[in-house]
Amino acid sequence: MVIRTILARISLGLLTLFIVSILVFSAVTMLPGDFATSILGHSATPETVAAFRAQLGLNQPAVIRYVYWLGGILHGDFGRSFSSSEYLDSGTARTVVSLIAPRLWNTLFLAGLAALIATPLSIGLGMLAALYRNSLFDRFINLITLTTISVPDFFVAYILMLFLSVRFNLFHSLSNVTPDTPFLERLESCALPVMGLVLVSLAYMMRMTRASIINLLASPYIEMARLKGVKPSRIIARHALPNAIAPIAIVVAVNCAYLIAGVVVVEVVFVYPGIGQLMVDSVAARDIPVVQACALIFAATYIILNQIADIVSIITNPKMMHPR
Repeated sequence: MVIRTILARISLGLLTLFIVSILVFSAVTMLPGDFATSILGHSATPETVAAFRAQLGLNQPAVIRYVYWLGGILHGDFGRSFSSSEYLDSGTARTVVSLIAPRLWNTLFLAGLAALIATPLSIGLGMLAALYRNSLFDRFINLITLTTISVPDFFVAYILMLFLSVRFNLFHSLSNVTPDTPFLERLESCALPVMGLVLVSLAYMMRMTRASIINLLASPYIEMARLKGVKPSRIIARHALPNAIAPIAIVVAVNCAYLIAGVVVVEVVFVYPGIGQLMVDSVAARDIPVVQACALIFAATYIILNQIADIVSIITNPKMMHPR
């Protein structure tokens, strides 16, 4: 029963990813402007523009281009960049994978570091807030998290930059990293972007953990544990938290997906060389293959992490593990 349900969820995820690929290709194709015209200039003759479009493959129908694009993705080939300097100078182009790979690693490093900090911190604060419900600590944490949720990501980033970089000069305002950057120097450069991501994601995960624990504390088996004289901290750690894994796993997966796919704003603010910054630059340059690949990677991240959360919730649900 459980395996059948998991396989059904995986199949649904693959179908969703296929539909998303159609939407991504269609949306990018309908972007205003034309790459050939923007590169050659408006003074170029129609024959020159047509020849350049044919060289790029833009003269083919959208359906044909989508089939070739999807077939290439299934073989690990996302195509070639339109706007790379090698293409414009010598007629050869860098592959999209070669452009995205180092940027994706930078984004994963940034998101992973933020997740390593935010996840245990949010679960711990959520447990404490549930344990001391309606206390001064609980109200203070709720005030901070509600404020963080209400403020846009870019505003949080600029506030951090203003106070921790401009006013007090504690961290770098721009996160310039290269593949040769030492690990400790990379951590120092990523400090402000990580803080921005942690503040935003921490609020959601902490409030979800608190709500799940409070809901479980009203259960009959929790009341029985209290009547037996079990310590409140032991009730939270041994009885309430294991049964709250499923909803917490869902919100953690969603926020991890946000950390990867939602870093666009943070990367642009701090000029961090990640995949979000690459996507913004590619949209400005009308580099269609790179934009499509970045958008598909973001969508796949959301789908995969949500599927993992669903599978975890199924496995941790006794009704699914022991069907009647």
